[in-house]
Amino acid sequence: MQRLTLALAWMLLAGPLLATPALSAGGGGGGGGGQTTSQCKRGQVWDAKRQKCVTPKRGEIDDDSLYEAGRDLANAGRYGEAIVVLSLAADKSDPRILNYLGYSHRKQGRVQVGLGYYEEALRANPDYTLAREYLGEAHLQLGDVNSAREQLREIEKRCGRGCAEYTELSEQILQFQRRG
Repeated sequence: MQRLTLALAWMLLAGPLLATPALSAGGGGGGGGGQTTSQCKRGQVWDAKRQKCVTPKRGEIDDDSLYEAGRDLANAGRYGEAIVVLSLAADKSDPRILNYLGYSHRKQGRVQVGLGYYEEALRANPDYTLAREYLGEAHLQLGDVNSAREQLREIEKRCGRGCAEYTELSEQILQFQRRG
């Protein structure tokens, strides 16, 4: 009984830490780790309000849960599922939703579609540095290093050279230049 209590306590305390994916594209495109991918079967998402896995339907799950599930799916490389889930959000102008729609489309090879979502996210919140990082990476995919550098400068203005988004995009630019 004591083991079960300790295990439950550990899950309650550590669960939120384990469910938080990395913020940058380099770390964020990997293994996921959120509740949707770790606890739910395919086709379901974690509903934070109900504290269980549910089949997503428009208007039945709050936007924060849809965002978390979509981000989780995108970070696990399940981009098509992420797009479906994120598209269910009621607030079509939420920069977090727009950013991960852009990320998922870009990762599926629709870079121009991704660019549009990133730009829309930045119109809603110009200080959203993760969207700027991903926008910079999209520009690199198109071979436009100058536009990627522009986003790097914008990130630096907002959070300096020490933030994860600056570090990640800076590294992506260096790798791009080494290949070119």
